[in-house]
Amino acid sequence: MIKGSGNVFVDLGFSPAESHNVRLRSQMLTALSDHIEKRGWTQAEAAKRLNVSQPRISDLVRGKISRFSMDTLVTMLTEAGLAVDVRIRAA
Repeated sequence: MIKGSGNVFVDLGFSPAESHNVRLRSQMLTALSDHIEKRGWTQAEAAKRLNVSQPRISDLVRGKISRFSMDTLVTMLTEAGLAVDVRIRAA
């Protein structure tokens, strides 16, 4: 058994910067997927509401994080009616 660092992405070999980026995108992807599920939207309905294709929503709900940039996720979250806030602080 090996004790983890507390950050699964660092433990998987991502650099600290990449790890932070993937973690943030993961949080956004999860929030958006949860929002779609709570609303009971079909993939087709979600696609229409978020101005993307249905296969794009399929990638989202299947957790294909590598297919989504932070910019794309912010846009989709905003289209879904969710607010995205950014906080900057010393590490």
